[in-house]
Amino acid sequence: MVICIETDENNIPQIQLGQHLLRLDAEELGPKDKKRAEEEIRETPENVRYGLAKIREYIEAEPDFNVPLDDDDYLTKFLRPCRYIPENAFKIMKRYYYFKVKYPKYGFNITPASIRQVFDTEVFKFLPTRTSTGCRIMTVSVANWDPKKVTMEELFKAVMVSMEIAMLEPKTQLGGVHVILDTAGLSLMHIYQFSPSLAKVMLEWIQECVAVRLKGIHILNQPLIFNMGYKIFKPFLGERIKKLLFFHGQNRQVLLEHISPEALTPQYGGTADIPDYPGTLFSDMLFYYEEDFQLHNTYGYKSAQKKIEQ
Repeated sequence: MVICIETDENNIPQIQLGQHLLRLDAEELGPKDKKRAEEEIRETPENVRYGLAKIREYIEAEPDFNVPLDDDDYLTKFLRPCRYIPENAFKIMKRYYYFKVKYPKYGFNITPASIRQVFDTEVFKFLPTRTSTGCRIMTVSVANWDPKKVTMEELFKAVMVSMEIAMLEPKTQLGGVHVILDTAGLSLMHIYQFSPSLAKVMLEWIQECVAVRLKGIHILNQPLIFNMGYKIFKPFLGERIKKLLFFHGQNRQVLLEHISPEALTPQYGGTADIPDYPGTLFSDMLFYYEEDFQLHNTYGYKSAQKKIEQ
């Protein structure tokens, strides 16, 4: 069977992987998910109206702030992970764009094309399946990372692109994200790519700036030298992220207590029959959203962007 990209009636790219379909789930929530959203994140008509109106007020009062005020979908991607508490959503929105000002090399011109080589080499992948609660599953394979070809900074940018894509999906805005980090093949060459300053920047973005309901970071197959790398990150871990870290080693059964076997391939202890697909194909699929990313790069603090462009 030839695996290729097709587009549906809405021009959304998708890849058929056996019985599963890998695509950006851009559709609004269905009746079942709407009920969950009401119970889990307070998504009622009243809270939606109040949240949208209030966050618009905050944005209008923020000097030099350029975001699409009339785009409900854009505002909702910040409100949903914050359970429609507009004060919290606006705080994350400001931190998200202030990060771009504070660290311009990570803040501007981050698009799928700019870090295509990371996805081509299959360090990052999305599974076409979701957990029973609708969580998106992202996998990271250290064994596929060649630091001579892909820098640590490029890896971080790929994380940023991946999370931005997750932020666009209503299902993921509700269900959240599980990350599986397979550290098999970790070597000293990988460890040497990390520094305390870079670890601090990465964790600042993950813990304070990204509007995603992170549900778990599952670390598998840790070799003995894993602790060397972990010690670099540990001082910057907040209490919330510590509670989301799970060190499974070789124990797949414990992983399956967090993610149902139907959503995982046999290499992770699951039963899902998902054909392997080349990273270049995933890159091609992401490239459909290149213009969206270019547009998103124009949002934020206008004067700061002018300085970067000069």
